[in-house]
Amino acid sequence: MMPPRKNMGRVSPFLLILLALGFFFATYNLVTMIIHNRVTRSSSITTSTSTNNGGSEWFDPVQESGLKSGDHRKFHVALTATDAPYSKWQCRIMYYWYKRMKERSGSDMGGFTRVLHSGKPDNLMEEIPTFVVDPLPAGLDRGYIVLNRPWAFVQWLEKATIEEEYILMAEPDHIFANPLPNLARGDHPTAFPFFYIKPSEHEKIIRKYYPEDLGPVTNVDPIGNSPVIIKKSILEKIAPTWMNVSLRMKDDPETDKAFGWVLEMYGYAVASALHGVRHILRKDFMLQPPWDLEVGKRFIIHYTYGCDYNMKGELTYGKIGEWRFDKRSYLRGPPPKNLSLPPPGVPESVVRLVKMVNEATANIPGWETE
Repeated sequence: MMPPRKNMGRVSPFLLILLALGFFFATYNLVTMIIHNRVTRSSSITTSTSTNNGGSEWFDPVQESGLKSGDHRKFHVALTATDAPYSKWQCRIMYYWYKRMKERSGSDMGGFTRVLHSGKPDNLMEEIPTFVVDPLPAGLDRGYIVLNRPWAFVQWLEKATIEEEYILMAEPDHIFANPLPNLARGDHPTAFPFFYIKPSEHEKIIRKYYPEDLGPVTNVDPIGNSPVIIKKSILEKIAPTWMNVSLRMKDDPETDKAFGWVLEMYGYAVASALHGVRHILRKDFMLQPPWDLEVGKRFIIHYTYGCDYNMKGELTYGKIGEWRFDKRSYLRGPPPKNLSLPPPGVPESVVRLVKMVNEATANIPGWETE
């Protein structure tokens, strides 16, 4: 467990901008892997409910078809956030769409909490249900700000009153595109499989934290902590381990270099395996424009990648397009209302994303004051 916070320093706005720029370059460095893994398919993405038979790109460690569907128990939506302008405007859009989708048929959404790890309240406390927790001691994250995420969950789970039995761990750059049911099945949590989380390809490193006597490396699921729907009682056990494993990973130069900006994701995956927790993998849990071309029946739009196109509707990833939407264009404040729509030929997922951003910004009071 982390010691109590003493004389914590705030991260300066300049440093936050540098961190966001770091995410920008890290994101663009993924393009080679994305193309290599051919994740630009759209309609072929379906729910993964079978084991790996050699020809399947994803495997599901839990046979979902053999589990009871449950009674649609409510889950609590929780996202960790900073008090930086870049984080605030994303949280406001995320919360807007949570409210829109919560009451629709098919939704099992319960309460909502922004877990704010700034150590002090901000000006969104009345707009968004928020629980303030402490950041890591100054300098401990070494510029890797998402390392605060597991520590934030540890504090929130210990101190907050959470009525729901299940929790959805989400992020500010998530938009609910469809009403989200409780995809977990009893003690089996549900997660989105990320193509770039590959424990088997990093077995030497994984074994530093997940010893051989605990089982094969394939026990470590190809996931991060978000999006995940999980029983609160199980997350309470995993969260301290997730925090400690992530800190150990950051302290190890070999691990830090290999995992980079997804280190904390590996931390969650390893921590879950250490507790014997396997996840149902649902590829319909989330889509990521511009690589996923259609929204369809998928539940969450994750707009972490920049969307750059020429006026012919052709993707120009890695090069700033004549038309673009990239959250990193708005580090210092919110995007303006009524963003221009993409040119003809741009995938439906990108068009839908911009329309949903525009709807939110048009209806959130005092939007451009943040």
